[in-house]
Amino acid sequence: MSTKIHPLACVHPNAKLGENVEVGPYAYIDEFVEIGDNCKILPHATIFNYVKMGKNCSIFPGAVVGAIPQDLKFDGEVTYVELGDNVTVRECATINRGTKASGKGVTKVGSNTLLMSYTHVAHDCTVGNHCILVSYVGIAGETDVDDWAILGGSTVAHQFSKIGKHAMVGGGSKINKDIPPYVLCGREPLTYAGVNLVGLRRRGFTSEQIRNIKDMYDVIYNSGMNVSDALDKIEIGFPDCEEKQTIVSFIRNSHRGIIKGPANVTKGEVD
Repeated sequence: MSTKIHPLACVHPNAKLGENVEVGPYAYIDEFVEIGDNCKILPHATIFNYVKMGKNCSIFPGAVVGAIPQDLKFDGEVTYVELGDNVTVRECATINRGTKASGKGVTKVGSNTLLMSYTHVAHDCTVGNHCILVSYVGIAGETDVDDWAILGGSTVAHQFSKIGKHAMVGGGSKINKDIPPYVLCGREPLTYAGVNLVGLRRRGFTSEQIRNIKDMYDVIYNSGMNVSDALDKIEIGFPDCEEKQTIVSFIRNSHRGIIKGPANVTKGEVD
């Protein structure tokens, strides 16, 4: 099947479009752009330079992919946006290019990820596979969102934040500490609220795996230990498994520190 470009679209002749791509009226595609097979660039969507897009992606009206970063350190250098396969970018969402000053120079969105309307992915962010950013989510520069994470509507993330895999963040949250994998969190200030049981079951985790995850977080948040001692106890007291390694590695490598547990939060306290 051939590519279909509406006569009212503006597509640079040097742009590389795959098979069966559809480009709607008034869409704009710049020169240094690669778009994979079966993508749909809907009316009034904008794809600026240095964007590489996988297969079966949909860019909805008003969305802007590849605009220069909103970062005063940016000095016009060539930086990139990379989208995986099956990415959906809904109305008026924005994904900015990276900056070389950060050492990355690329903003990445993984495969099978949904960015709902008015979401913003800033420079040098990495959003993993199977993630959902609900409408009005904004993640600041160099934020990492790991696979299967879900950020509720109107959530905002401080720069350099990290959200672990399979985590679910309640709508309207302010992320200024790292969010460990597999957890639910919400409230103000942002607080651990248990394990993401429903999400884990939907993704095929066994009852034993979920129990181990819950028990490990009970040690971290409910034992009265500091985080370092809690991790030492987990490493000694729990059998080796992927979930244990994921939790321990994430928390040990957290530079901002992780969100607090309910017992650590008092009225009016700010992280």
